[in-house]
Amino acid sequence: MAALLIAGFSYPGERAQAAPAQAEEVVRVAEFLAECPYSHRATDDPIVFPGLPGASHMHSFFGNTSTNAHSDLTSLERASSNCSPAIDLSSYWVPTLYNGDTAVEPTGTTFYYLGEGVRDDIIAQIQPMPRGLRIVAGNAKATGPNDNTISRWSCLHHGEVGSSTDFVNCPAGSMLESYLDFPQCWNGRDLDSADHKSHMSYPVAGACPSTHPVPVPKLRQVLRYPVNGDPARFRLASGPGYTMHGDFFNVWPAAEMERRVRDCINPIIKCGADGRP
Repeated sequence: MAALLIAGFSYPGERAQAAPAQAEEVVRVAEFLAECPYSHRATDDPIVFPGLPGASHMHSFFGNTSTNAHSDLTSLERASSNCSPAIDLSSYWVPTLYNGDTAVEPTGTTFYYLGEGVRDDIIAQIQPMPRGLRIVAGNAKATGPNDNTISRWSCLHHGEVGSSTDFVNCPAGSMLESYLDFPQCWNGRDLDSADHKSHMSYPVAGACPSTHPVPVPKLRQVLRYPVNGDPARFRLASGPGYTMHGDFFNVWPAAEMERRVRDCINPIIKCGADGRP
């Protein structure tokens, strides 16, 4: 049975429906993950505004506990992480969510590394992300819902509400969820670029374009916020819900990233935070 391939947007753990499946068939998912709780807030962005404290809107940081405007690969390598696994020293950050004037931090923070989005034969060719790789996904300057189609909002355990690029009205007892997929095709040269995006690309027709020929794991950021109800009360530090974006600074130990790609992604096996099935 083929691995789950994503043409548009899907949810983590979502699996293809086989019809009808034989008993011996097994759903194959190329995945490993890191659970990285909220660490701290700051008006810093070491990718977009390096060395400039306070130059950004408010961000919520996850993973590496030292991240600030001056962070670089060396400083992040020397710091600690609240991730499971703790060996993931990477830094992840997003614009802070507000309920009125009160900052709200997610209580569920999972970062999936996936093989989906490309054909099975391409999954077998996926390479580890290089240390120091920086990626920005989403559009912080979006002026409308159509300006940011890779970020989605939905409600935990209430799929009937549907998903949207802007905030949705979640029923009582539910939680607001944010899903964001990062590009997974690298140009093979640059760890960053002037616009922090052009060194990366999304796949086209299940393969990486010739300009960005190196497939790497797709990072999917899934955040669950303990709020629900009227979405008019919510805003991001960057603006409306459709301005959701995410920043990622890769500080995985090279050997651990390589092992997870080799043992989980390439053979299309679902692994946990320990990088094992």
